[in-house]
Formats: sequence, C-alpha cells, structure tokens
Amino acid sequence: MATSSPAAAAAARGALTEQKFSEMSPELSAEVVEALHRGGFRRCTPVQAATIPHLLSHKDVAVDAATGSGKTLAFIVPVVEILRRRSSPPKSHEVLAVIVSPTRELSSQIYNVAQPFFATLKGVSSMLLVGGLDIKAEFKRVDEEGANILVGTPGKLYDVMQREDALDFKNLEILILDEADRLLDMGFQKQVNFILSKLPKLRRTGLFSATQTKAVAELSKAGLRNPMRVEVKTEAKPTSKDAGQQELGPSKTPLGLRLEYMICEASKKSSQLVDFLVQNNGKKIMVYFATCACVDYWAVVLPLLNSLKGSPIIAYHGKMKQGPREKALASFSALSSGILVCTDVAARGLDIPSVDLIVQYDPPQDPNVFIHRAGRTARYDQEGDAIVFLIPKEDAYVEFLKLRGVPLTERECPSNTEDVVPQIRSAALEDRNVMEKGLRAFVSFVRAYKEHHCSYIFRWKDLEIGKLAMEYGLLQIPSMPEVKHHSLSLEGFIPVDDVDVTQIKYKDKAREKQRKKALKRKAEEEAQNPKPEKKRAREKPEKPKRKKTGKQRQSVQTKEDLDELAHEYRLLKKLKRGDIDEDEYEKLTGFGDSDGGGSDGDAGDLEERKEKGNKAQKKLKQKGRGRGGSRKFEGKSKMRSKRR
Repeated sequence: MATSSPAAAAAARGALTEQKFSEMSPELSAEVVEALHRGGFRRCTPVQAATIPHLLSHKDVAVDAATGSGKTLAFIVPVVEILRRRSSPPKSHEVLAVIVSPTRELSSQIYNVAQPFFATLKGVSSMLLVGGLDIKAEFKRVDEEGANILVGTPGKLYDVMQREDALDFKNLEILILDEADRLLDMGFQKQVNFILSKLPKLRRTGLFSATQTKAVAELSKAGLRNPMRVEVKTEAKPTSKDAGQQELGPSKTPLGLRLEYMICEASKKSSQLVDFLVQNNGKKIMVYFATCACVDYWAVVLPLLNSLKGSPIIAYHGKMKQGPREKALASFSALSSGILVCTDVAARGLDIPSVDLIVQYDPPQDPNVFIHRAGRTARYDQEGDAIVFLIPKEDAYVEFLKLRGVPLTERECPSNTEDVVPQIRSAALEDRNVMEKGLRAFVSFVRAYKEHHCSYIFRWKDLEIGKLAMEYGLLQIPSMPEVKHHSLSLEGFIPVDDVDVTQIKYKDKAREKQRKKALKRKAEEEAQNPKPEKKRAREKPEKPKRKKTGKQRQSVQTKEDLDELAHEYRLLKKLKRGDIDEDEYEKLTGFGDSDGGGSDGDAGDLEERKEKGNKAQKKLKQKGRGRGGSRKFEGKSKMRSKRR
C-alpha cells in the first residue's frame, strides 16, 4: 500500500493547509468550487488536500485521519466530480455512487451536507436509506423514483439490494465506506461483504476511518485495489507542564483540542461534575455516560440541583425512539449554550456545531471511542476542550492513552466543592421515579464496568461499591449478584436512617395511582391464593450399586493394603527415631491395650510387627521405582539425612 506524506506535513502547519480548492489538481469544476465557497470552504484541510486528488486520479484510498478533520468533504467532492465527468446523464434506476455509514444520524448528516453539491449535478437523483421507516414504503419509493446516488446505513442498503431488483449497480463509479471501523464493530460485517459482492470490481473505493483496526485492514484488502494510504496525524503541542521537555510527538487528536483529566474519589465525582458544569455555564457542553440508564438518571437529577436550575439539559441515547432522538439532537444543535447528556451513540461522526467542551464522566468501554468523543469539539480550524473524570484506581489510563498517541494534562481536583449528594437523596425521597432511575443507573454502570476492554485498568472487583452508591445519591445499595457474591467494598456508604423505601411515592399522580392499584391487586391475590409452604424434596432412593468386577475388587484391596503398609512404615520410622516408645508403637499398630495399659503381646509379636514394617518400607520403595519415582524418593531421603 502506498503512503501519502504531504498530508502529514500539512497537518504540522495547522488545521488548514495553504491548498485552495480553486487551485487543486486535477482541477475542480466551477460549480463545485462555488458550492464550497458558499459553505465557507476555501482552503483544504490536510485530509482533503491528500485524498481528493487521489480519488480523482482513479486511485482507491484508505484514509486514517483524526476525527473532525473534514473527512466528509474529502469524499463528497470527488463523488460529485466523478459523476460530473460522465459523458451522458444516467438512467433513473442506474446507481453510480454508494455512500455507507454506520448510523442513521451520520447518514442523515452526510446526506444533508452533500445536498448543495448533489444539486450541481443535472439529471442525477439521490436517496437517503436509513432505518426507522416502513420497509414496504421504502421499496415502493425505490421502484417508482429510483436513484443514482445512495446514502445509507448498511442494514437498510442490504435490505434494498437483497430484495429489490429495480436498481442497476453494473455501472457503479464509486463506493465510500465512512467510519469503517465502526461499521465492523457494530456487527455489519455480513452486510458490508454482501454489498461489496453486489458491486462491480472495476470501481473506485474510499475507506475512511479515524482508527485503523485489524478488521479495517482486512476489509481494505477485500474491497480496495492497491489503495493509497492517507494517514494524517497532528503534532501534540507541549503544555506549560511539559515545558522544557521534548515534544510529545504525533497525536491522533485534532490540533486545536486541549485534553485534560481529573482524579477524584468516587463519592465526590458527581459533586465535581456539577461544580465543573457551573464553572463553564454559558458554554455548549456534551457529557458522556456509560449506559442509557445513566443518561436517563442524570438527565432527571441534574435539573433538580439548585446550581443547575434553568440550564437546558437534553438526554440523547440509543434506546430512545427515532423521533425523540432526532428532536433532541436538533434541539441541542440549535442551542448557543446548554448540556447534552449522552452515550457513545453521539461519539462518532456527528458534526454538532460550536461544541465548546466535552466531559467524559465515565471513560468509554472501548478506548478507541475516547478520541471520537473528544473529537465532537475542536472541529476543522476551531479550538475546544475535553476532560475525563477518573477515580484514583484508574490513573493508569492516562499513561495508556499517552502510549496510543492521546496525551492528557492533569487538572487539579478542587477540595471546596459543594456536596450535592444530600440534594440528590432529598430528590429521591420526594419522588420514587428518581429513586428507581438511580438504582437502575447504578446496576447498569456496574455491569458495563465488568465489560470494559481495559479490564486490567478498570478492575470491577476493585470497585468501591459504597463510595459509588454515594456518588449516585442512593438511599440503599441494591441487592445484585455482583454485590452479594463478591467481597466488594461497602466502605464510605452512609445509610439514610428511618426510611421505608416501599412507602416513597411518585410525584406523578397518575403513576402513583397505578402503583397503588398494583399493590392492592397483589395483596388481594396473595390473600386469595396464599403461597403453599415449601415441601421438602423427597429423598431419591439410592440406585442399586453395581457389583464390582474381580479386577476392580483386587484394585481396591491392593490400595487398602498399601495404605495400611504405609501407615505401619511411618510408625516404625517414628519408633526408630525415638519419637514413640515400643508400648505406644504396639498400641498404635493394634497390639497394645486400647485403654492405654501395658502391652498384651510378647517380644516375638513386636519383632514380627517390626519385620512387617520393614517389608512395608521395601514394598513402598518398589512401588515408587515401578512408577519411575525411585530417584525422587531416594533424593528426599538423602535430603532428610543431611538435615539431621
């Protein structure tokens, strides 16, 4: 695979190169340059300067560039230029370009960004194919309208290409796979392979990803023909803390991004988050949590706190229905300041305008996602800040990220922050909804922590459950297997006295009415049908034992004889060493008085027992030699004699 070096050199100079779109070679059409100027794009980013000429020169590309580096325009411009160069307009159902991306939001974003450029193509139609819509209606639309450019998710494209014969892919010019690593991480390998199999091999292909994984490398071998490798990395600038030291070297983060970390105790983490949000009031902030349940909980709790009342706080996660999800994203995009609490569904590809600050309250399960989260700010030539919250036992994560080309600087954890846990607990006591959401969030976080990819840093069995429960403002620690069956630390948890959690009511009167009805119905059912006492399980009759064969009986007898001989041999050794006297020896071998009196046997009997013990010694030695163990046995004897 060939390597393109101009992009790396350009990246060192800044977020934008000196290369103008109007002066590119091969030359761009006047209509495309005008569309770029209308969008405020005059100079290329490094990835655009390196990628566009390759695709326009009939080469395949595999692009590895930092998030927010302008990859979308790096493939939209070539797609449009390639289709403009066709000698005749396509037929209505003749597909010339396919752009695949992993999520609905990203596909929709690409489609919207591309519209001003697609509009410059006369007689060329485009179609967005994403999930969440009626599949029959989609097929009908494809049949009736057709399309020359398809933008969509792999699942929907797979459905259309598998069941729909109306579209013709024989003359396809270009295929783009955006966020290729995520396409494979999300389990779309089957769909991507199917799409590749249905497309002609004589085409141009672009593979775009912020992280090149082994799976992406395998995909590039299957889908690309001798591709050009475009790798764009920025140089990490040393901070005041690093002054006097050598430069940090290549970084995978955008040039204008300042990355920090803060280490604080788990029980103080929520208070530090609130203090940090208050300090940055008036900014546009995205806060990442580990699970959907965590997002639901903090989206309810944060607006109830005195210091955050009035701040716009919007929830966004993968379990929301498509309508509310799109509305949430649109609402946050339109805000000049506010807080979006979200999961990793908002970590990749989304170009939300003017995000000032990224807060990673929970580090991501997959370390690759760390860069994508942080990359929602400092996009193109802008600047931005990102911070990750860590507990003391997670501090090795900082060095781990540095080794991966993601350097962080430490932010001191303030000691004078207001404790918000009493406010959270007060809210839980007043509203059962808050209490239940807190319990669900806590359980989901512990289980997500167990699945962490960096399990040697994020060790779930070292979780301080007591402090974690205080961080979430819980009234009680939930009874879950991870707590019951493992000795996780409960230190630091302060229980709330004199509270019966079963009596806490919902603030929502309709929900409380339903709860009371359900409790009443349950009580009536229990009164009518009392639970029967558990009967003891009947003891199963023992199965008749099979008779042992002669060989088995002989084996058992031989083992018993050897055990008896070994016992007598040990007693004889004790007698020889003087550990026991002859009377005690006789008693232990069965020849003495069981009540501890004198021996009933004569000297001849004793000599006979000694002789038997000597024979036992010989027999055991022979047994050891027979199993290849004589040297070991003799070696131990020599060692004992030396010790003596």
